Amino acid sequence: MTQTVQLPLWLFVLIMLFAAVTALSHFLLPSVRWFFRRRLERAVKRLNTRLKRPIEPFKLARRYDMIQRLIYDPEVTREIVNYAREHKVPENVAFEKARVYAREIVPSFSAFAYFSFAIRLTRLLANFVYRIESSETNNEIFNEIPKDATVVFVMNHRSNMDYVLVTYLAARDSALSYAVGEWARVWPLSWLIKSLGAYFIRRRSRGALYRKVLARYVQMATEGGVNQAFYPEGGLSLTGKLQPPKLGLMSYLVEGFDPEGARDVVFVPVAINYDRVLEDVVLIAAHERGDRRFGARISVVVGFILRKLWQRMTFQETRFGTAAVAFGPPLSLRAAGSEMEVRELSKELMSRISGVMPVLAVPAVCHVLLGRDGIGDAALREQAAALFDAVPQGNRSVDAEGRALEISRGIEGLASRKLIEQRDGNWYIVAGKQPLLNFYANSIAHFFKSDAAAAKDFSATAGS
Repeated sequence: MTQTVQLPLWLFVLIMLFAAVTALSHFLLPSVRWFFRRRLERAVKRLNTRLKRPIEPFKLARRYDMIQRLIYDPEVTREIVNYAREHKVPENVAFEKARVYAREIVPSFSAFAYFSFAIRLTRLLANFVYRIESSETNNEIFNEIPKDATVVFVMNHRSNMDYVLVTYLAARDSALSYAVGEWARVWPLSWLIKSLGAYFIRRRSRGALYRKVLARYVQMATEGGVNQAFYPEGGLSLTGKLQPPKLGLMSYLVEGFDPEGARDVVFVPVAINYDRVLEDVVLIAAHERGDRRFGARISVVVGFILRKLWQRMTFQETRFGTAAVAFGPPLSLRAAGSEMEVRELSKELMSRISGVMPVLAVPAVCHVLLGRDGIGDAALREQAAALFDAVPQGNRSVDAEGRALEISRGIEGLASRKLIEQRDGNWYIVAGKQPLLNFYANSIAHFFKSDAAAAKDFSATAGS
């Protein structure tokens, strides 16, 4: 027992390394994790005192625990057995397939990242790019929703800035969990988005096992009171119009809802409109090609950011006009009743989004210019102002006092982009630029009798 044992130096170093790793993993790291988790829990407790809708325990659960809970869910387990039988593979192989899906879907929410880094970034970015207009009734609508209900924001999708705007506006009240597409699965963007509570969905996946894992996660999150946001259109609008809703996520929410349960689900329609959509040229090009491939190069994005930073440093205007967000009348799933079908529910929510769509200066100016072979400056301003008077008060993004200034900004913005030009005192659409003006005018076309065909077209597609 007391004999001396000689070892090569490399073996001694290897043994000590293994011993250190063992001590670290079994004794030190658990204590460190416990220490930081206790500090996090105290910080979240303080944070919840100032949020109108506190962060629910489900959202703060460890990601590993959530993955385990998801893959051992009875419904997922049954689908694993079905997958193994259908594909003639061992059940353990199907189980690992479900685990891969769960790891892909389940986020790793960080309250610190969300409320310190993300909120500051979204506030800075939103105000850097746009003048933000929030409807006066937004707070009132949100405050009237029962505190114990799960809130689901249902939004039209015009731009990737939609995420930024709604996160920014909701930051004072709650933390949102977004459903994001495959575009965000690129590292390190994927890590950041998951830390903010978003979960990835495969738009093109039709496998029953994947759909079951996704459905059960959405249902568990809803039952756990996680406030969510998603786009029923499924992707960015290529035309500026509201698109027919996809039924996937909505069906998961409805199928998992228990009318007799303790927690209601309340849908809040959210209408978003812009004086300028950052991706407008890319979206129109995709529409003309008939696909959804968005070919924006990283060099273009970097050049855009550097140009805007230079403009800010030289005290130039960096903003692209106004971005407006308006909440529509909420829809309680419990009050709607079990007899309402998913298709009818989606159609009703899209109709409410359409009804509260903000009317902005650039869409109004584009609407006046289309179909005319030139119009005088005074007449353009007068008719654009008349469009604001023709819509309900709640849809007007600016008051009467600021309307003339906003219309002037809208005309100047279109002219600076060389979409319109003035000749002999009249304004004309520049050759080849009509699709861009159509893109913006389409967002408000359903308000006007002259565009009854557009409204009819939306009603037909929403019900299809």
